[in-house]
Amino acid sequence: MSVTTTTHLNFRGAAREALDFYRSVFGGRTVAVTYKDAGAVRDESEADWVMWGEVTGDDGFHVMAYDVPGHLPWNQGENAFFVSVRGTDAEEISTLWGRLSVGSTVVRPLEPAPWAPLYGMLTDRFGVTWVLDVAAPYHA
Repeated sequence: MSVTTTTHLNFRGAAREALDFYRSVFGGRTVAVTYKDAGAVRDESEADWVMWGEVTGDDGFHVMAYDVPGHLPWNQGENAFFVSVRGTDAEEISTLWGRLSVGSTVVRPLEPAPWAPLYGMLTDRFGVTWVLDVAAPYHA
């Protein structure tokens, strides 16, 4: 079992550009899944926005990013990032969720999602938004 934390940056239509820039700076590989790829388009003008993306490098560099869809509130100064906690063991992630959720506001319950065996989001009592999930391989 292992758990990692990753900075998860939030944008409004600029996630792909940001990921490409960070890859050009730090090297590594980019993976970007659009709302269209995931079958989650609510607004056609946002179909090619990034629903889930990351840059990973062999040296350990890792950053995640997504485009906050227009139907959700977003203010770069207030909700510019999430802390992503990703693990390989559902029990371990569930335990961490239980501890972290004390005094928090659950944004999305920890439950199976189309892209992960478990996925959940909460904002803790200090105002930090956390995303917890169980890693699953992405097959384009």
